[in-house]
Amino acid sequence: MNKNLWLLALCQGLFLTNNVVFIAINGLVGLQLAPFGWMATLPVMGYVVGGALSTPLVAKTQMRWGRKVSFQIGLAVAVASAALCAWAAFSANFWLLCTATLVAGYYSANGGLYRFAAAELAAPDYREKAMSLVLAGGLLGAVAGPNLASATRTLFPVPFAGAYIALMGVALLAMVCMAAIRFEAQPVVLNAAGQPARGRPLAELLRQPTMVVAILGAALGYGVMNLLMAATPLAMQVCGFDFDASALVLEWHVIGMFAPGFFTGHLIKRFGVLPVMGVGVVLNFACVAVALSGIELHHFGIALFLLGVGWNFLFTGGTALAMTAYRPEEKDRAQAAINFCVYATLALSAFSSGVLVTTQGWTLLNAGSLVPIVVTGLALAWLGWQRKRVATGL
Repeated sequence: MNKNLWLLALCQGLFLTNNVVFIAINGLVGLQLAPFGWMATLPVMGYVVGGALSTPLVAKTQMRWGRKVSFQIGLAVAVASAALCAWAAFSANFWLLCTATLVAGYYSANGGLYRFAAAELAAPDYREKAMSLVLAGGLLGAVAGPNLASATRTLFPVPFAGAYIALMGVALLAMVCMAAIRFEAQPVVLNAAGQPARGRPLAELLRQPTMVVAILGAALGYGVMNLLMAATPLAMQVCGFDFDASALVLEWHVIGMFAPGFFTGHLIKRFGVLPVMGVGVVLNFACVAVALSGIELHHFGIALFLLGVGWNFLFTGGTALAMTAYRPEEKDRAQAAINFCVYATLALSAFSSGVLVTTQGWTLLNAGSLVPIVVTGLALAWLGWQRKRVATGL
């Protein structure tokens, strides 16, 4: 871990602080302002839809101006969108809140590339560890996010307006940290004619079995995590728990998401990426089993903690797997495609969580999440079988 990686890990932590606060409060603010209860998580969905729509634009800014300038633009958008969210809360304008979170998605699309940037700041043999350790910076978000939301919830007469204003300060601090990071210029790969190589078309990249399974693991793992996490504050409120209890559960959930970052890279190097992702699938099954066993505080807490660890193994593993499927000159289009699939899945899960938990209940929501978990497990088994066939020459 060099100075640049430590600073990037801090930026990751501040990015996750923003995300955790959004998850903790947007559904609740949405529930207060929405015309209908099933629309409560539309502001959560707006954030991830904005991320999906922004991935092509972010890829272009990265190609034209490089990592640093693109990341700073994303942080400037974070400041502006947090101010817009505060205005929406003060004016009790639900659709303005949805618009603000949609704009904030541009920051999310930028922050989603921090893990890839981490791999470029380390030697090739250590990129999995660097990526994993930078993701571990999200522990800051695990602690700061829920506590920031709780501390600023009643700062103004309008609930949670203070939390949005606090997020403006978080983004400004991240801009200072980002300014101190030095991103090395990536070498330009030339083709046989001496021109910059363009690499394979995106369609060809996406036909590779490794890329398909990497995207499935990262996207479905993130989708299941978001489906259950976004619904948890609403489900706990229905079960009679106050916001502080929800904040505590989310804190331990995000600790589960990012604490393994200190060793996930080591596990991937030692045991291989597919076994680590397989453990992530098993942990997701365990999460659902605990969630279906009761609705006490410890059931929510343990289930969400297991969900967080399972997400870490699937998302870190999926990212590491994807990086073996594209060349340096293909990284911008490949990374944009991966993040688009992740954000599109997140958008669907964010909308579904509000609809399902308010119309079908917590139990059916968890039972339905078993479908993508099973699909992910089958995809990993299929890729493992394919690789075994190639290795044995069958």
